Amino acid sequence: MTVIAPEQIAQCSDSLLPQLSQVVRRWSPLEALQDTAIAEVQLVRTDAPSSFHCAVYEPCLCFVIQGSKTVLLGDKEIIYTGPSYMASAVHLPVVGRIDHASPEKPFLAVKVSVDPQEVAGLILELGDRAPNGGRDAICPEMDCGLTSAYMDPLMQGALYRLLSLLDSPEDIQVLSPLARRELIYRALTGAMGPHMRRFAASDSQANRIAQVIDTLKEHYAQPLKIRELAATVNMSESTLYHSFRQVTRMSPLQFQKKLRLHEARRLMLAEGLEAATASYRVGYESPSHFSREYSRMFGAPPRADVSHLRGAYAESQPA
Repeated sequence: MTVIAPEQIAQCSDSLLPQLSQVVRRWSPLEALQDTAIAEVQLVRTDAPSSFHCAVYEPCLCFVIQGSKTVLLGDKEIIYTGPSYMASAVHLPVVGRIDHASPEKPFLAVKVSVDPQEVAGLILELGDRAPNGGRDAICPEMDCGLTSAYMDPLMQGALYRLLSLLDSPEDIQVLSPLARRELIYRALTGAMGPHMRRFAASDSQANRIAQVIDTLKEHYAQPLKIRELAATVNMSESTLYHSFRQVTRMSPLQFQKKLRLHEARRLMLAEGLEAATASYRVGYESPSHFSREYSRMFGAPPRADVSHLRGAYAESQPA
């Protein structure tokens, strides 16, 4: 388990956190993941603790401004409390829970999508100027695909400049790419630098696993063939298996299964497919097998789970 130390949070006592909280609360009137006028930026506000729920993280930077959240990646537990930020280097199926939130002091977070190619380009520009990391990095296992660090004043300032553009929409098209670039720069030159460099370096094990993950995400409905996957990234099957577990905290088969179930859930919610049709679409041969695995992962059979999600969504909409 990793957790941000109190002395790290204390370093941020004289900060932009009050201003950041005001901006996020102003632009997140609903308890949900909410889109903004900046395409790559989404806001989260939650007024109460939650139970664990499943999600798939895409490559992104996620900033916790207020409150606390626990994320489970396979057998790894990460607890991050505002002010902190998390970097997801690849697509990862996770389980998350809001630990501390209330109407008076809600959980507030900002998700900024990141293009890995953009990160790689900035790393090339930086060359050897990026540091090797230090004690502020709170995930020592730097090959893990998910890691976090406290949000220092420099990062807070960069995030505030990006979110402030929501109040001047005429500036978003020109200035938001620059503000996002500063965020990535601050991450690369801070505690996250070694982690992000490792996944961007074309000759690294982490980057090869990122390529395997992209392949699995693209072809999740096809039978898993470890030998072929290993050959595409010039790795042995055993090296691929162990490196994959190090990055994702699960086996390739478990990873594929989670991707399939998430996509089936999306198909039933967004396209109205029946469970059996969705199961075939994502690669299952037996609807009953699909239903058992779906219930094990999401806590309810497909029909009941989708009905609950639709009801919860309807309740969250303004009258």
